[in-house]
Amino acid sequence: MNNAKLLQTGLVAVIGYVLIFILVWIINKQVKNLKARHVLRKNVVYIVSILMILAIAFLWMQNLNSLTIFISVIGAGLALALQEVILCVAGWFLILARRPFEVGDRIELGGVKGDIIDIRIFHTSLLEIGNWVHGDQSTGRIVNVPNSAVFKKENYNYSRGFEFIWNEISVLVTFESDWKKAEKIMLSHADKDAKEMEGVMKRKIDAMAKHYMIYYEKLTPIIYTNIKESGVELTLRYLTEARRRRATHDALSRDILSDFAKEESVNFAYPTYRIVK
Repeated sequence: MNNAKLLQTGLVAVIGYVLIFILVWIINKQVKNLKARHVLRKNVVYIVSILMILAIAFLWMQNLNSLTIFISVIGAGLALALQEVILCVAGWFLILARRPFEVGDRIELGGVKGDIIDIRIFHTSLLEIGNWVHGDQSTGRIVNVPNSAVFKKENYNYSRGFEFIWNEISVLVTFESDWKKAEKIMLSHADKDAKEMEGVMKRKIDAMAKHYMIYYEKLTPIIYTNIKESGVELTLRYLTEARRRRATHDALSRDILSDFAKEESVNFAYPTYRIVK
């Protein structure tokens, strides 16, 4: 009996695959529009496959035990085939329940950085930033990241809790320059913005400390000095709003350039070559 059913199952499978082959061949010959041809081919494969499954199910469902076994096998197969889909739905529930991010936040998820414009059951849509565009500015592309990424990849949130990030500006001055004066010039401009935001930053950190083990000892700008081959490197480290990183970088750079130009004792360093005959 089982041998006969196995033979019939194999026959149904062969007929199904032959039918798919014939129908796809006809579609490729008769349908000229590429998009319509693609859609028809996919629909034919889906419909014939479903009919094959139903036919095989009808052959094997002679009693309740067979039906239970069949449903178990189909369920296991679907769970395996739809693993990514199930993870996406589970990720969607996690996003709704734990809210690691929401619409409007700037995040990095699955290696993609951007501003969230929509959260759907299977994917999260981001307006991409960065990539070939510098300074975390928009590229104009919309990227759909599967919600399963919340289980598989690290996700970074620029906007939640503490909307400020550390940024750095490095300049190289000659060894002959008054690097201490250059340091004061850089700090003076950074301190102006820092004083305006100091109260807000402290409130944000106090709020975050209620939920996370987080502590910042220093919020004010600081200069780090390094000796390089061509001169003295001064690196200004300062806090800025995540969405204004490029704007603040640009404004500080302009101010620093203007003041350095006024100081005869401060000169930028750059690689030089000497030709000896």
